[in-house]
This record gives sequence, C-alpha cells and structure tokens, in this order.
Amino acid sequence: MKKKVLALFLALTLVLSLAACGGNAPTSQPDIDLAGFCTTIQEDYEWPALMSLTEDDSLREMLDSSYSGLSDIPTRQCEVYMAAMSAVVGEIALVEVEDAEDVKSVEDIFQARIAYQVGDETNPGGAWYPASIEGWEKDSCIASNGNYIMLAVGDHAAEAVTDFNALFA
Repeated sequence: MKKKVLALFLALTLVLSLAACGGNAPTSQPDIDLAGFCTTIQEDYEWPALMSLTEDDSLREMLDSSYSGLSDIPTRQCEVYMAAMSAVVGEIALVEVEDAEDVKSVEDIFQARIAYQVGDETNPGGAWYPASIEGWEKDSCIASNGNYIMLAVGDHAAEAVTDFNALFA
C-alpha cells in the first residue's frame, strides 16, 4: 500500500512540475521599427510635412499637452508626428507598450486627442478650421495589434492602417 501511495505521489509531482513548466506559449510579435514604418508610409502616401514630437526633448511639453498621459505609460517605442501647420490635417502616432494591459489606455489617449481636435457644441475643436475639424472627424483611425497601437489622421489614414495591420500578417 505504501508503494502505491508513494508511486501516486511521485506521478502527481511529475505531472504538476510538467504543467508548471509548460503553460501557454507566449504569442510572438514581430519586432517592428515604428520610426521606419512611419517614414515608409509618409513616403508611400501624401502626408503633409510632419514634425516629430518624440525625437526632440524640447517638444516634450507639446507631446504631453497633445497626448496627455502618454508619457506616463511605459513604452518600448513611441513615435508621434504632428503636422507642422495647424491648418493642415495630418498626424501619426505609433506606440509599442511594454505591458498589454496598457493598450486600452493608449487607445483612450488617442481617442481623447481626436475628440479634443473635433470639439463639440459647447467647446470648439482644437483643429479650429471647419475643414480641419471635418478631417479629424472623418479621417482619423485607431488600430492596435498586440502591444502596438497606431493613430493615423489624414487623407490616407485608412491606407496607413491597412499597411500597419499587414505588418502582423
């Protein structure tokens, strides 16, 4: 009887140790160079002249005011490009977060950016000009795949999102 109990105990220990080491295989995500991707879509489609808010620390204040809360989220990559002229509709923001739980927070920050630019009946939009507000309203796309999130605003936002999603196919 003792041998059977010992054998059962050893078998159970083996099964539990294998289960602990097995787990689900993590979903692998490609390593994507977000700055390179942004350069590619700017070359492939007609975007207005965009300035990087993330390459130059002197523009950190503009980044923080335009994308409130984004700097507080741990990221592996963060590339934000804004039209150099306020009357022009064009913006690209690409983020790779460290933790998948932060994807929703970045999406919310991107959506808040769109809402601010469009405005409402009480508060005028940050885009100011009727054509710019309409552009933000109709030509803004948010996409995410794994830990990667993209905001594209402009005439070719839908094509940029298609190219973004193709990176993960």
